[in-house]
Amino acid sequence: MHSRTLGAVLAAGVVVLATILSFTGAAAQGGTKQMPTRHIDVQRVSVTSSKPFDDVVAALEARIGHPDMSVFRKQITAAQNEAEVEQVGQSAVGPSGLLEFARYDLGEVLRKESGGKDRRVLRLVVGNPLIMKQMVKPVPDAGSYAPVTILIDERPDGVHLSYDRMASYLAPYGNPEASNVARDLDSKIEALLTVAAK
Repeated sequence: MHSRTLGAVLAAGVVVLATILSFTGAAAQGGTKQMPTRHIDVQRVSVTSSKPFDDVVAALEARIGHPDMSVFRKQITAAQNEAEVEQVGQSAVGPSGLLEFARYDLGEVLRKESGGKDRRVLRLVVGNPLIMKQMVKPVPDAGSYAPVTILIDERPDGVHLSYDRMASYLAPYGNPEASNVARDLDSKIEALLTVAAK
């Protein structure tokens, strides 16, 4: 009687162990879905200016639009068709064809740590909703990269203006339409950085 009970317990243990092992094996062999990944090589462009930080930022600001974003969003929402969206978008951009969506003063956080010593780092998020639309329509993932970032930071050798090329983000998707738009955007941004740095 005792041996039969012990045998039943051992048999139950074997069943449980086999279940755990089969589940683990299924997960290892793809029973649990893995997240798809895509490798992207990003090209970073950087221009160095000998001008003071504030002068570089002012040169950038003079060439991009600065709409009141709460009003801008309401106008986009209220637009009834593509023509009205284009009208709102075009009215908000600066001479470069771009507008500022947001800015982050990263240097302020660094200065708190350093006891107020100067360290100027500013991140501008810029773009054009009409350009963004032309990329996102054929390549939805383009929405992860647009609007784009311009980083302005002060270093010992000058003020650096840096930008990651949109065309390099979109290259792995192999869509000529989106890539052409991305290259045109890159040209706009790089021209903006060059002018601001002079």
